[in-house]
Amino acid sequence: MRSGRGQALFINRYDAGRQLAAKLGEYKGKSVSVLAIPNGGVPVGLEVALTIQAELDLIISRKIPLPNNPEAGFGALADDGTVILNEELVARIGLSQDEIYYQINKVRAEIRQRNWLYRENRPLAVVSGQTVIVTDDGLASGFTMLASVESLRKRKPEKIIVAVPVASAFAHERVSKVADKLVTLSISTAQRFAVADFYRSWHDLGENEVVQCLKEWQLRRFKPDKEPTQNK
Repeated sequence: MRSGRGQALFINRYDAGRQLAAKLGEYKGKSVSVLAIPNGGVPVGLEVALTIQAELDLIISRKIPLPNNPEAGFGALADDGTVILNEELVARIGLSQDEIYYQINKVRAEIRQRNWLYRENRPLAVVSGQTVIVTDDGLASGFTMLASVESLRKRKPEKIIVAVPVASAFAHERVSKVADKLVTLSISTAQRFAVADFYRSWHDLGENEVVQCLKEWQLRRFKPDKEPTQNK
């Protein structure tokens, strides 16, 4: 579905994950791993993995923020060291190599911390020969997902499916070129796009909620009749 201005389509990220899972039924019972991008992609990935009875793990990919504007980014870094830069933006604002490396190193430290907290420094998920579904709560610029997909290509999966509830038209076009398939519920043509506009309930997901999602998957994995542990 294509839309203009952001309109609330999902109650929250869990609801978005359940709606997204309904479009991924063909992967149920197959050799599939769901890799969620923290933090916002984890509730989405949880519901997808539970519905299609797939393994759930994380791919930790982070925006590289602009030096004087942390809300904006000029690329992304994945947990294996893969870097994707918005070369056009870097050239336009005149970032130096020292500034780029400094920002990358800051993000690298954040990724190491998240890997320790969420995955206890376990090795990266082995996905060779499998279909991988990568989830996030939405695609704005798409660079975090681009870094994730490029990182995963090195692990030689059979297919990489990107699954997100909503995407800007710009990000949809860009990510479609690198993924084997892009599944989304809404593509926005709005000039000013914000993922949050598509959710009735939106908050910055904290570390504790991510940890709780991972514990819930362990509790409920392949047991669809088991009650969820938190109110959604």
